[in-house]
Amino acid sequence: MLAVLFLGILVVGSVIGLPIAFGLLLGGAAVMFSLDLFSVQTVAQHVIGGLDSFTLLAMPFFILSGEIMNESGISRRIVDFVTALVGHVRGSLGYIAVISCMIFAGLSGSALADTVALGSILIPMMIADGYSPARATGLITCSGIIANYIPPSMGMILYGVASGTSITSLFMGGLIPGILFGCGIMLTWFFVVRRDGITARGTRKSPKEILQVTKKAIWALILPLIIIVGLRGGIFTPTEGGAIAAAYALFVGIFVYRTMDFKSIVRVFRNTVRTTASVMFICGASMVAAWAISAGRVPAMLVDLCSGLIHRPILLMVLFQLVFLVMGMFLDVGPNILILTPIVLPIVEAAGIDPIYFGVLMVINLTFGEVTPPVGIALYASSGISKIDVMDTVRGALPFMIAEIAMIMLFACVPQIIEWPLALLT
Repeated sequence: MLAVLFLGILVVGSVIGLPIAFGLLLGGAAVMFSLDLFSVQTVAQHVIGGLDSFTLLAMPFFILSGEIMNESGISRRIVDFVTALVGHVRGSLGYIAVISCMIFAGLSGSALADTVALGSILIPMMIADGYSPARATGLITCSGIIANYIPPSMGMILYGVASGTSITSLFMGGLIPGILFGCGIMLTWFFVVRRDGITARGTRKSPKEILQVTKKAIWALILPLIIIVGLRGGIFTPTEGGAIAAAYALFVGIFVYRTMDFKSIVRVFRNTVRTTASVMFICGASMVAAWAISAGRVPAMLVDLCSGLIHRPILLMVLFQLVFLVMGMFLDVGPNILILTPIVLPIVEAAGIDPIYFGVLMVINLTFGEVTPPVGIALYASSGISKIDVMDTVRGALPFMIAEIAMIMLFACVPQIIEWPLALLT
């Protein structure tokens, strides 16, 4: 009953347009009232305590680095670099979109930032080149969410905080699935291009031209390597990596590309503060909800309820993925992770499932909700860029969405796809 009460308040709040943070606070308070545990002091303590985490500092740093990269024009240089490599093949702009999203994912860590930064460049280019607006927008939408898989991933940071697992291991665990998702989308695009009758339009660049473009983009391409090598080698923590990424991006924007002045720097910091405040408020509110749910012994009751599946981990994982797919349609990935992790983690541990593997798959699955109605943030952002109806974007994205769902279920049924590379990387 407590879980139904909590979810009911969240659903009603979403329907009437209540901000998700307030919905979490109201839901948590309602559960506390029903348990006769409510006090304003308790709520305040858990909001503040939920934010008192050194690990969470990684989030504003990576948000800042992403804002700087958008402002400094790094995304344009990445697109130019990939265009020089594959701009001559059939359906080249689609491959450029996917590869650019994968590279930019290693810079921003945010699916929304990836979608907006590259979508604003590539969607108009694709439409001007004769691509269907729905198909172009759908491809960018499904490619942009790869940013939440490849490190530095905001989703992985939130899961690490909520579960107490190693964020570095989560980052490394998301690297291979992120690359596989990109390859899966490109393979799907290979067949879509032929069905849609798209032809080759660009010309092959000479080695000299490729070298010139690479020189301009090299500063942008180095950063993902710095982050991955630094984390993998234990040189710095994820939080320190975020600070290094922000400082590096600021240096490149001001002194190398010289595209940032005082006004743009102020704008970047203002946007970062607004985004960080919104995310952190949700984090604090979710900690209140998580404490209330734990105090009501909801996780223990769910463990008892799922006791028949404890010894069938594959079936349990498939069931979880179906639940996550549905939850992702109604709540953003961050609140979902913070709400669901304390509930399902005891079941996962009882079943002997690796929490790192589970976390990677959970983030991947919930991130997919960003491309599905009715609350898909990336879906609405990309549709706004192309100025087409959201459902048209869904129809254009359908082949890529099917491919992504198939890969999610494959990872659930064959955990070795994630666990084996993870063992090698960590």
